[in-house]
Amino acid sequence: MSKTANNTFLTEEKKKKGGKFIPALCNIVGTLILLSVIGTCLPITVPQFMGYEVYNVVSGSMEPEIPVGSVIYVEPVDPVSVQEGDIIAFWSSESVVTHRVVKNKSVEGSFTTKGDANAEEDMNDVEYAAVIGQVTKHYPYLGRLLAIYTSSIGKAYAVCFAACGAMFHVLAGRLRNR
Repeated sequence: MSKTANNTFLTEEKKKKGGKFIPALCNIVGTLILLSVIGTCLPITVPQFMGYEVYNVVSGSMEPEIPVGSVIYVEPVDPVSVQEGDIIAFWSSESVVTHRVVKNKSVEGSFTTKGDANAEEDMNDVEYAAVIGQVTKHYPYLGRLLAIYTSSIGKAYAVCFAACGAMFHVLAGRLRNR
């Protein structure tokens, strides 16, 4: 084999090796992007399929137990079965409030509640009809993620980020075919 033919052969081998690396890298980056979008959506969507309501904590009335920026998972519950000390979520005007039950007044069909950080019990009792359910789980800092994904701009960013991941996979396929 001549020296020129040998150099051509080595150059083609390098192109083949380099031609496999970049598409593989694009696949890895695309997969990581898609997995990050899916992974950050799971704590918000999966509990809803399991019957939980998901809310973001925006006030400090339940600190330190449930800090601001937490996500709470609320499970529907029969109000009569709620015990003193349980944490419930309920509608108050136009917002969802999360407080601890001080007294379950089953005869009147209401609860006396209090936020852990509040000095006194809530002024008004909570009617059974206003109760969403009992807080079964809460995770600090996850509420910030919920706030991002529930905003219009956050949804747009998530879609764009997922599209970038898909585009990396398309790019990898095209590079492989060259």
